[in-house]
Amino acid sequence: MNLQQLRFVRETARQHFSLTRAATAIGTSQPAVSRGILELEAELGVDVFVRHGKRILGLTEPGKEVLARAERLLAELDGIERVTADFRARDAGELRVATTHTQARYVLPAVVGEFRKRYPAVRLTLLQGSPRQITQSVISREADFAIATEVPEEAEGLVSIPAFEWEHVAVVPSKHPLAGQPLSLQALVKYPLVTYVEEFAGRRRIDRAFADAGLRPDVVLAAIDSDVIKTYVRLGLGVGIMTGLGYDAAQDRGLVAMPAGALFGMNHVRLAVRRDAFLRGFAIAFIELFAPGVDRRSLERLTQRR
Repeated sequence: MNLQQLRFVRETARQHFSLTRAATAIGTSQPAVSRGILELEAELGVDVFVRHGKRILGLTEPGKEVLARAERLLAELDGIERVTADFRARDAGELRVATTHTQARYVLPAVVGEFRKRYPAVRLTLLQGSPRQITQSVISREADFAIATEVPEEAEGLVSIPAFEWEHVAVVPSKHPLAGQPLSLQALVKYPLVTYVEEFAGRRRIDRAFADAGLRPDVVLAAIDSDVIKTYVRLGLGVGIMTGLGYDAAQDRGLVAMPAGALFGMNHVRLAVRRDAFLRGFAIAFIELFAPGVDRRSLERLTQRR
């Protein structure tokens, strides 16, 4: 048994059991991957994969156990390599942050700007997607960590760390009847609403608040982007309900934002990282810039728990 064989198993599973894609991802040939897996199975005395002819359909029961242990072993090896790389090049490397549009657009620019000043040799990649997509990118090690409101508090293999709170605001044109008036669910439900799709930015809290009050709002448009919500509010489509992070009085002239935390509750932006992750010094520095309340020692302890 060797590490390359375990890499073949892991990558084949990641590539939905396509040997061709696994070989491409690893940078070798398809016959080499196939041969390596067969040699491993012969040595172990069990089949790792379920096959139909030459096609691989999935993992056998022992194959699932082999993959789980291979993942842990290769993660430890990757950690060793990254530790030594960290000592060889403390201030150089790559940082991959998975996040939503809202965080990338409204929260992270100041963080990224300061980070670039401190670590100009670090290549920074922002991977934007839905909360489900960015969480999966951390689980699959495509990203170093994820930042979003909707990352799960509990997910197998992940540590979820609260960063800060935010509240929704109701956004209307400055001459709208609600502008400057006390907000209530009963007042809001009288107007068409423009807000987020169900997976984004605390939408579930919005739906729950109306449902608990026995009200059925008319959501005429749902989007993933605060800028889109504001665009259609300006067009008179309805009252916008969005994150307060996305409203800037100086830039959003003609619109009024009214705090709605009392109606929909507070939301927590969270940071998700693999429990077995090794975070380079500059990665922890990025987290500290983003969430100053998360101290370095606590973060290192959380990611080292087993």
